[in-house]
Amino acid sequence: MEKTVIVKIKMAEGCEDLRPVKAHHDDAACDLRSRIDTELPPRRSFLVPTGVFIELPYGYEAQVRPRSGLALKHNLFVTNSPGTVDAGYRGEVGVIMFNHNDEPFKIARGERIAQMVIAKLPEVEFVDAEELSDSLRGEGGFGSSGRK
Repeated sequence: MEKTVIVKIKMAEGCEDLRPVKAHHDDAACDLRSRIDTELPPRRSFLVPTGVFIELPYGYEAQVRPRSGLALKHNLFVTNSPGTVDAGYRGEVGVIMFNHNDEPFKIARGERIAQMVIAKLPEVEFVDAEELSDSLRGEGGFGSSGRK
């Protein structure tokens, strides 16, 4: 079994009830909740604060991802999905949400708005090369491997 990764967390004052937790022990992600009552404007992005501040160990990132129910049922998305929280960042974790609807969408304080996955990153070294090996896809770009 792999070693448990320690992530330090600090909650904004009055936001202890918004601490990120997994809904089920075998979930991949923790739920992030809104720390404010707000209204997402139609057809626009909006930064929703969570009250969460984290300190990740070197070599890790937090990925902020959309909740499938909000996307399917309400047409709400995390704009820069997945959003990356770097190990050196110490500010509040925010969720950039986009409301694809023609009407505003109300979010209540404490509502689950996104998911956060903690992921280990490999050490990477880029090595110059004169040529790259062939592959089945080759230089085929966007949409080249699927429906046209």
